[in-house]
Amino acid sequence: MTDFLMPKLGADMTQGRLVEWFKKPGERIARGEVIAVVETDKANVDVESWVAGTLEKILVAPGGDWMPVGTPLAVIQTEAGAPTAAPPAFAAAPMPPPAAAPIEATSIVAPPRPPTPSAPSPQPVPAAVGERLRISPIARKRAAELGIETSAIRGTGPDGRITLEDVERAARERPPAVPAPAAPAADKRQRMRDAIAAAMARSKREIPHYYLATTIDMSKALAWLAEANAKLPVTGRLLAGVLLVKASALALREVPELNGFWIDGRARPSEAIHTGVAISLRGGGLVAPAIHDADKLSLSELMQRFTDLVARARAGSLRSSEMTDPTITITSLGERGVDAVYGVIYPPQLALVGFGKVVERPWAVDGAVGVRPLVTATLSGDHRATDGHRGALYLDALDRILQEPEKL
Repeated sequence: MTDFLMPKLGADMTQGRLVEWFKKPGERIARGEVIAVVETDKANVDVESWVAGTLEKILVAPGGDWMPVGTPLAVIQTEAGAPTAAPPAFAAAPMPPPAAAPIEATSIVAPPRPPTPSAPSPQPVPAAVGERLRISPIARKRAAELGIETSAIRGTGPDGRITLEDVERAARERPPAVPAPAAPAADKRQRMRDAIAAAMARSKREIPHYYLATTIDMSKALAWLAEANAKLPVTGRLLAGVLLVKASALALREVPELNGFWIDGRARPSEAIHTGVAISLRGGGLVAPAIHDADKLSLSELMQRFTDLVARARAGSLRSSEMTDPTITITSLGERGVDAVYGVIYPPQLALVGFGKVVERPWAVDGAVGVRPLVTATLSGDHRATDGHRGALYLDALDRILQEPEKL
């Protein structure tokens, strides 16, 4: 028997609010399965179970008060012989990303399909109380954009699944909204800013940062990217930022000391490379969820993961493992015209990589000066775990990898 606790989804997080249960008492739970949604100061997060077993009892109903981290939310009867350990200590202590460095991306969303007038409307099937809501990802995203509570929508899809058409119909049938007071939204934005302020203050107070920078010639990478994109459909084309993410992950294989966490007074390298990417939210603020095993993904897979991550981050449907697993953070303001980013490390991580915009400038190659597209790459390192020499080796590896884009 183990308690399912209010998770700590940020080093600055002190409380959360239960929004929804995806399981009811008596149902089985697989390790890593999403079983609840928790609201934080930044977003709603799908929370996964760290144990396998059966949901024995729900202790906290959705929609109640904000509760401190560590508050028991439910009781899970664990399976015999199944691991019952909580997530690793570092997983409970991430923090908001640097406030000055989001990676921008445009998500690809399919347009809603117009209803067919001649087709009979399926009979809506309501979801049973406590049953996990069945809803397609695009319908969930659209409901979030329209501000519609998904539990109030009656699904017409198979087994009562909520479709995009159901969301659009609910939006049309919704009575005129009464203008909401500005205070709650302002309060939420202020809570987010307070969380970021506390996190950044802690980072600069506890971590002795060192900073390095290098200029990388992007001629080969961009030429290869243009050639590759010419062979791909529009919806499958790659962003230059994906090359930077993949190269950053591969460079960690050569300098693994930068990939990991500072826990209990010592550096603990991670074998897995989960790159956190800073994403700006439309309502303000940032999150830095993980792209798992970024070094092992193809560029097309990485592009799909990145696009999906951005869409879900802005729709408020991230998973708890995406919030707690990053082993390093990558950040950029290149899309906003910034030449270089010197970020603040995301504790308990050991380093942060930053990229500025790609600019055309004079550059000497083989004794001749020409105009080349250049980008400034920076590294913020934790001096307790590594030094400038190792950091310089990392930036050198990053540069070298980007000169052979066909190998990415």
